[in-house]
Amino acid sequence: MTEGQGEMLWRCASAVPAGGRIVEIGSYHGRSAVILARAADSTVEINAIDPHAGNDRGPLQIVGSSDEGESDHQIFHASLDSAGVADRVRHVRLPSQSAHQSVDGSIDLLYVDGAHGYGPAMADIRDWGHRVTPTGTMLIHDSFSAIGVTLAQLRLLFLSREWRYVGRSRSMAEYQRASLTSAQQAENLLAQTRELGWFAVNVARKVLLVAGLRSVAKLLDGGRGEWPY
Repeated sequence: MTEGQGEMLWRCASAVPAGGRIVEIGSYHGRSAVILARAADSTVEINAIDPHAGNDRGPLQIVGSSDEGESDHQIFHASLDSAGVADRVRHVRLPSQSAHQSVDGSIDLLYVDGAHGYGPAMADIRDWGHRVTPTGTMLIHDSFSAIGVTLAQLRLLFLSREWRYVGRSRSMAEYQRASLTSAQQAENLLAQTRELGWFAVNVARKVLLVAGLRSVAKLLDGGRGEWPY
């Protein structure tokens, strides 16, 4: 997570109305959950959904062990304790598509940072997004960066009449639930299509980094040579 992405999380969480509900899909070590808990009103319910199963832990960490998952689980709770927000965050240790019955009611802020495959990303955006309130917000991490996530956005959001693309902080995209007119839908499509050039650069950077060509990858990201975030 970058500083700008943390600021976006803070802004959106602080805008959730009193008594509202936040759902985070994919908590890993808890940094984003801490931001959400500190930013939101004390009456806002915060649900962090992550099975901590050892797989889909991050870039190039798709396959893992149960021991790694348990370590992530312990680090997650230690992070909440250290930040003084353990009593503010309800952890649902389930895969996101098995967790619907564990979270009641509508959602004011949905933060999707789950599995990056096309199928799981489709399910998270579609099924959890359906539960966002008419004026609520959905944040999607690894937008225009992870191939599966971006394909899910193309399928579900580029021509949507229900989601307005607000913008992004690097690979964290912000959408607002809205009822779009035909003209607004066209503008929305254009705004998201413009991001595909950045997506292509990100894919190229990843290919170069995996191939061990970090010096070449630096030419595409201002000299950093880092995995896109």
